[in-house]
Amino acid sequence: MRQAFHTLDITTHRKGLVNITASVEDWVAETGIEAGLLTLWCRHTSASLTVQENADPTVLRDIESYFDDLVPETRHYQHDYEGADDMPAHLRTLLTNTQLSLPVRDGRTVLGTWQGLYLFEHRRRPHQRQIVLHLIGD
Repeated sequence: MRQAFHTLDITTHRKGLVNITASVEDWVAETGIEAGLLTLWCRHTSASLTVQENADPTVLRDIESYFDDLVPETRHYQHDYEGADDMPAHLRTLLTNTQLSLPVRDGRTVLGTWQGLYLFEHRRRPHQRQIVLHLIGD
């Protein structure tokens, strides 16, 4: 049994979904681990992780629009130290995931045909985000 760790540094440019599939797949291939379990961990409280459709960009736009409606920035929040998008970002993270677990087989993640891995940035301004990858297997 082997283990490998890596940190992906992701620059976001705006609120929305950032496809990280290729970066994750490249790293998994570099480890040489053929079969195992990959854990992705988002080290932030205002960004999250998700598995979503990777073929039709309107899916991503609809998800972003849905979250804007679900957790509006126009509502009054007590926690607003970093601006109007601060508390809504925390709530959006609460409603999504900060961790994903994926099986690895034949040196690749076992994603479905139309699935991709995304960092979901919940803040309006650019940020530097870190996703920790941990792969255990043979």
